[in-house]
Amino acid sequence: MSTPFFRIFVPILVGIAALGVWEAAVTLGDVPKFVLPAPSVIGAALLENFASLMSALWVTLRITLLAFALAVVGGILLAILFSQSRLVEMALFPYAIILQVTPVVAIAPLILIWVGFDNVNLALLILAWIVAFFPILSNTTLGLRSVDHNLMDLFTLYGATRWQRLWSLQLPAALPYILGGMKISGGLALIGAVVAEFVAGSGSGTGLAWRIIEAGNRLQVPTMFAALLLLSLLGIAIFFALTLLEHLALRRWHESAVNRSS
Repeated sequence: MSTPFFRIFVPILVGIAALGVWEAAVTLGDVPKFVLPAPSVIGAALLENFASLMSALWVTLRITLLAFALAVVGGILLAILFSQSRLVEMALFPYAIILQVTPVVAIAPLILIWVGFDNVNLALLILAWIVAFFPILSNTTLGLRSVDHNLMDLFTLYGATRWQRLWSLQLPAALPYILGGMKISGGLALIGAVVAEFVAGSGSGTGLAWRIIEAGNRLQVPTMFAALLLLSLLGIAIFFALTLLEHLALRRWHESAVNRSS
């Protein structure tokens, strides 16, 4: 029962069954579509607004990917700095925690004022980056600190420089932690982009969050569900893309990804 067939198709079959129950319950119960539209109605709304929703999806995806990329680069570089200096880590890590625990909705107006109301897209990018940054920093720092001390002593015995220890030992050992943090950060970047658009509004382009607000104000509930569906599919695609990256990077040497027959 653990074959790839079951792993792939069982969730799909469960989803199809759930949609069938949903369709039947709404139809038989005569539920108004402005309360809970049937899946068929949501599909029709998706097809009717396909062009505009795809355009909004691209705006949200672009902000998400930019925020994620900045979070990965910034988080890894700062974690490397932390691993090389305990003093720097003690001085800066509390402020990274502050960024993590501060609600985006609380600082969005301030960020919007700082960057200007004519740079809403930049504000959205900053807010999404704030949400996605900490998991990369935290996981990478933990990975760099979790290197086997016996291996560290061996590198020291052979006269390795600090750069050689970092490049040949610490970063490879921290790779599973980095990839795990990326899987978390990818979803958070999307959440941050959506929440930021809810709070700060829309910039030069209109993202999916703004389309949800717009459809809600017009009581176009099927369109709202269609936009939510696209957001969910985007989040799933990001997660599986990062899962594939993790598998490809670790499959030949790390226990978490090595294929087992059991």
